[in-house]
Amino acid sequence: MNDTRFQVDSGNIINNLVPVDYSHLENVCPLSPVKVTSTTSLTSCSVSSLVGTEAIKSDILGGEWQPKNCTSRFLVAIIVPYRAREKHLHKFLSFMHRFVQSQNIHYKIYVIEQSTQKEFNRGKLFNIGFLEALKEKPFPCFIFHDVDLLPENSNNMYACTETPRHLSAAIDKFGYSPPYYRNFGGVLSILSHQFSLVNGFSNKFYGWGGEDDNFYNRLRSALIRPVRFDYSVSRYCTLPHEQEKPNENRHNLLKLSSNYVLEGLNSTKYTVIQRSDEPLFAKIVVDL
Repeated sequence: MNDTRFQVDSGNIINNLVPVDYSHLENVCPLSPVKVTSTTSLTSCSVSSLVGTEAIKSDILGGEWQPKNCTSRFLVAIIVPYRAREKHLHKFLSFMHRFVQSQNIHYKIYVIEQSTQKEFNRGKLFNIGFLEALKEKPFPCFIFHDVDLLPENSNNMYACTETPRHLSAAIDKFGYSPPYYRNFGGVLSILSHQFSLVNGFSNKFYGWGGEDDNFYNRLRSALIRPVRFDYSVSRYCTLPHEQEKPNENRHNLLKLSSNYVLEGLNSTKYTVIQRSDEPLFAKIVVDL
């Protein structure tokens, strides 16, 4: 397969988005034109002036929001893997709700919390979020999102494209460019049928690193080519945190990417310990 990754310039963003079938719906929300200069008020993830969550609770139920005056063209589940980062989660929610609402997107935020003392398994939590969200609603589009990343450009639409998209291609700590060509970490969007096709993420990556590269290899093995928006659009800043313990076996596990049919979404085993609709997110605590 040709490994070249498509890059979408700012002028073609709207044409690359995949809406729900709204042909039978009335009063569909208009598409907002892409702004030549479009940045959020966020200039640094270390800012302390993010709006408080108490100011936005009344408009959201269990992490779900949709426009009141029109029917959204997009329905999206945002999956956030989480453990013991309360300050990050507070900042993430207070910022992201306003950001996504400005795009007139019908969305729900799921926070998947790992309860065990095992090393963190980001990929498996993404798989669990996918499975649990589909029990509630047939979401056509999923966004898998680290809790410590916030978008800087409002043209970065939180919707799916025809092929999976690396939303966070330009992160501040990497100098606003990918650290390596095949990098697919941070934030990504994908249509639900494509996620099922590649059997989701691997469940074998405990600790930091490797699951994103494995997922990229799964896409390539399935002849799916990811896209990125222009780097000026794909800018993210990082909430400060300590580095997770690296997965020392990640390089060996990456060699198994071609076995994606046998291991991943279809082999995800877990126990739901708690499930509740908090004001700003759906909380699902799981034991791996």
